Amino acid sequence: MTKTETLFQLLRDASALLLAVTIGGAFVSTIMMGDDVSSGRSRHEVSIVTVFDNYAVNPELATQWGFAAVVMTPTSHILFDSGSDGQILVSNLAKLNIRPRDIHKVVISHVHRDHLGGLEDFLRANGNVEVYIPASFPNSVRYSITSSGAQYRDVTSPLQIDEGVFTTGEMGASPVEQSLVIDTSEGLVVLTGCAHPGIVNIVSKAKAVVPNRPVALAMGGFHLVSASERELVGLIQDFRRLGVKKVAPSHCSGNRARGLFQADYRSDYVVGGVGNVVTLGWEERR
Repeated sequence: MTKTETLFQLLRDASALLLAVTIGGAFVSTIMMGDDVSSGRSRHEVSIVTVFDNYAVNPELATQWGFAAVVMTPTSHILFDSGSDGQILVSNLAKLNIRPRDIHKVVISHVHRDHLGGLEDFLRANGNVEVYIPASFPNSVRYSITSSGAQYRDVTSPLQIDEGVFTTGEMGASPVEQSLVIDTSEGLVVLTGCAHPGIVNIVSKAKAVVPNRPVALAMGGFHLVSASERELVGLIQDFRRLGVKKVAPSHCSGNRARGLFQADYRSDYVVGGVGNVVTLGWEERR
């Protein structure tokens, strides 16, 4: 092998290496193709895997405008949103060795296609799930869900959907949106689809849904593409006031927002995108 070929091989190997960022006793990483995401988890861990995004952390996964993540707790696997393209979603799940049949519940944040568009293809792969949707959704979505053999549950108010996992309930208008709140041993993870009701409002609501808990991480779409620098600086100050320890903006957050968050949070900034894996501690509930 020539020196040039050796260099290219090293670069290819480096792109597949784990990229880890410490979060207390937890970490954020990409994973290599062929790794089983769930194999390394114990009953004392929860993992959140971004499986659909327009930003890429792992270049071997397909990107397209939209968002989806899988929350893996010791008691359940939950798909949050489904991206805009079901074929891409199912393909990325396969590359990450996440089997659709191992997902028990689905939560859809809001009605926009970049979060709902992949649902039908997913339900073809696994119709044995309950889908949590905002009650304001049109009946056509309910018909699509039940036609696949799945069940739906309308959500209006905050609700515990599994051990340690909550929805904020419906927030905002045009569109109405719900977000997930995951109670880990290191604090709350606030997982947002697009944050149309305002990311600060969502974090505040999460703290009210699960009170007296710090916010370990806010991640997902923050809906800040058109926000000015002045607005973003104020928003980051609000995050600090709310005690948000780490941030992982992706999807509709925008490059300017991601850059300002990274400059302010420094080592507490997590690069969001498809292939990102967040693992935090988990305490058994009694």
